[in-house]
Amino acid sequence: MSNQEVSLPPKYDPTAVEQDRYQYWVDGKFFEATGDKSKEPYTVVIPPPNVTGKLHLGHAWDTTLQDIITRVKRMQGYDVLWLPGMDHAGIATQAKVEAKLKEQGKSRYDLGREKFLEQAWGWKEEYADFIRTQWEKLGLGLDYSRERFTLDEGLSDAVKEVFVKLYEKDLIYRGEYIINWDPATKTALSDIEVIYKDVKGHFYHMKYPLSDGSGHIEIATTRPETMLGDTAVAVHPEDDRYKQLIGKKVTLPVIGREIEIVADDYVDMDFGSGAVKITPAHDPNDFEIGNRHNLERILVMNEDGTMNENAGKYQGMDRFECRKQLVKDLQEKGILFDIEDHDHSVGHSERSGAVVEPYLSTQWFVNMEPLAKEAIKLQQGDDKVHFVPDRFEKTYLHWMENIRDWCISRQLWWGHRIPAWYHKDTGEIYVGIEAPEDEENWEQDIDVLDTWFSSALWPFSTMGWPDENNEDFQRHFPTNVLVTGYDIIFFWVSRMIFQSIEFTGRRPFKDVLIHGLVRDAEGRKMSKSLGNGVDPMDVIEKYGADSLRYFLSTGSAPGQDLRFQWEKVESTWNFVNKIWNASRFALMNMGGMQYEEIDLSGEKSVADEWILTRLNQTIEQVTKNIDRYEFGEAGRHLYNFIWDEFCDWYIEMAKLPLYGEDEAKINTTRSVLAYTLDNIMRMLHPFMPFVTEEIWQHLPHEGESITQASWPRVNPAFDNDRAVGEMERLVNIIRAVRNIRAEVDTPMSKEIQLMIQTKDEEVAQELETNRHYLDRFCNPSDLTIATTIKAPEKAMSAVVTGAELYLPLAGLINIEDEIKRLEKEREKWEKEVERVQKKLSNEGFIKKAPDHVVEEERKKEKDYLDKREKVETRIKELKA
Repeated sequence: MSNQEVSLPPKYDPTAVEQDRYQYWVDGKFFEATGDKSKEPYTVVIPPPNVTGKLHLGHAWDTTLQDIITRVKRMQGYDVLWLPGMDHAGIATQAKVEAKLKEQGKSRYDLGREKFLEQAWGWKEEYADFIRTQWEKLGLGLDYSRERFTLDEGLSDAVKEVFVKLYEKDLIYRGEYIINWDPATKTALSDIEVIYKDVKGHFYHMKYPLSDGSGHIEIATTRPETMLGDTAVAVHPEDDRYKQLIGKKVTLPVIGREIEIVADDYVDMDFGSGAVKITPAHDPNDFEIGNRHNLERILVMNEDGTMNENAGKYQGMDRFECRKQLVKDLQEKGILFDIEDHDHSVGHSERSGAVVEPYLSTQWFVNMEPLAKEAIKLQQGDDKVHFVPDRFEKTYLHWMENIRDWCISRQLWWGHRIPAWYHKDTGEIYVGIEAPEDEENWEQDIDVLDTWFSSALWPFSTMGWPDENNEDFQRHFPTNVLVTGYDIIFFWVSRMIFQSIEFTGRRPFKDVLIHGLVRDAEGRKMSKSLGNGVDPMDVIEKYGADSLRYFLSTGSAPGQDLRFQWEKVESTWNFVNKIWNASRFALMNMGGMQYEEIDLSGEKSVADEWILTRLNQTIEQVTKNIDRYEFGEAGRHLYNFIWDEFCDWYIEMAKLPLYGEDEAKINTTRSVLAYTLDNIMRMLHPFMPFVTEEIWQHLPHEGESITQASWPRVNPAFDNDRAVGEMERLVNIIRAVRNIRAEVDTPMSKEIQLMIQTKDEEVAQELETNRHYLDRFCNPSDLTIATTIKAPEKAMSAVVTGAELYLPLAGLINIEDEIKRLEKEREKWEKEVERVQKKLSNEGFIKKAPDHVVEEERKKEKDYLDKREKVETRIKELKA
């Protein structure tokens, strides 16, 4: 394909570069899985964002990592499916829609279920559009032809199938249990939807009078309002203080109900008075004790956190108002005799922020033990799920090994309605995919399923399951990698694993790449309350998507948190500018070269051979690190190669032949520039898709888009260790001369005398061959290269591998200062010699380290000793 334009605009403008490019990719269907059977499939499903709002930096990080992986795999020749979708987010979305209605002076009950759901679907469409716009801004290579939603028809079929099958296997049951209840949203919460916060509270110490008038028993509680539902007092059976009281009764203050003193091993004799009040309807531990002793369960609260008819005169009061009044009343009666300050951990609803109430309720549960057992067993085999970093496998297994039954019903309208019906007359329960035939006699359960119930099926329900003959399910399941944060290992990752094993017999994904959280520059979690959140769209507007993506993907190691710093994004923007300017220079000097004109067979300079060798090494390192999900390391290799070697050295050296008269050298240099820059663009593309596509379209290339270009491969014909060694020596000489000039404040424009004494004739010949580089970059008035040189008395000097440099600068230096400088340099080489010799004298290192590593250390020792000796000789000469 021939280029449309041969030059880039003078300045890099991310807005101009990124505008319309995404639409070009989508219109070209470059992101769609083709079903090409000659290609191996590679599949990733997006962790579906909630349709409650706009994407935050965590989403940007998460999806950028997935985009990098899928773009690389596409370029490596895989048939890639990156499936997009969104989550209905039951509680969160319903809360948002209800808040919107509240502003209009309405509630969901005013609208009724059907009309309310219309409002919720309207909200979903609005926010789904926001999310798609943000995906576009980020440049995500998603296959929109397969986009899914956790409440779409196909997923609804999968959810019903799973519920019914689990019910038929006795893995789903309905029962009374103490659950986490959110009085604000009036719904049950699973354990992991509860956030525990340390709050300042109190221990309320009370005396419950014995019914026979013979005394009292002391108890303490942090929730005095629950005493209205007490049905026993428990003591330890071995507690000598209370043995004679077991079986006796106390009169419950205020209520006046007689309750029994029971013995139970659960009671801690050493805590408090050793006697505890038992409220089976309002405490999970009391619930278990109540079951063991057949105690009555008395609920004293309504679903909204107000007190009910069982609370006597406190009926209708808010639970905390009741607490205040009850405490006052008990104090007046002399029942409550002490209030002790007590800091304790209190559960709060993740969604509403309300204090969670342990609450007796009839709910639907998943029996987790058999499912968890299979999930744990999977991790012991070859087809286990690989956690990256692997330390998170322990986190996952610990949770699985200590799992509790999962409360899956939610008292909401927005979500998957539970496929259970109750007979109006008999109360019989019917569970099925379809409603019972005589539907008029049955009422469907009004509750919906926990959002995570449908999300747990995401890797296979999105592929057409339960139709196991579906082409996508057959080709793309199990998926290859899931990318997600460590904060939802329990919420989501674990549930996908056990549901996948149960319903497909296979793991849902081969790898789970775990990243951390995005924090602010001080390491604090981003939150509305702190006002330290950063909108990724604001970052894109200022610096472009490529700068944001590169910063996010290379800013931390797998599993670690990432600190957002504007200055780091700006430094990435500077990197993009450097790439832009280098590309612009290259294009301006290619003279409209076409792809078929690239010819690397001609005679190459040492700079050409060096950059092609370093390109090979960079391709190898970048590919290896991306395969290991080490994007930070891959980025480091890319950055060093592009900025330090290609831009700062090769391009500068390329100017010599490019501005010369030799057509053969000009053509070879242009070809090396085009080939190297093309491969740089391909390696950078997954990180910076927009700017690389823009530059690549100006370069001589074949194919329509860089998204379809092949991933760079190492070309062994270009490996040249000799050229690398020669180039390193040249670079070190030029740097040393520049450093000396800077030290004595001699500008590059001023010619200086340069003398280079080489260790042997071979190095001398090598430097003579490359003399033109030394002339250009050292600006000597006179350049001497020889194996033997009489060192001038007054000169600056430097030692590089294989050579010593002398710059006679009479009148520009102070001999004493030069001796001090050399003594510091000697100290540096002495430390290096000591370090390497210590390593080589360690028998453990010699035995365990690979031979090539040991050999490398021996080479270093020889080099450091040589440099130290030369510096010492120079010090002696100057002191003579």
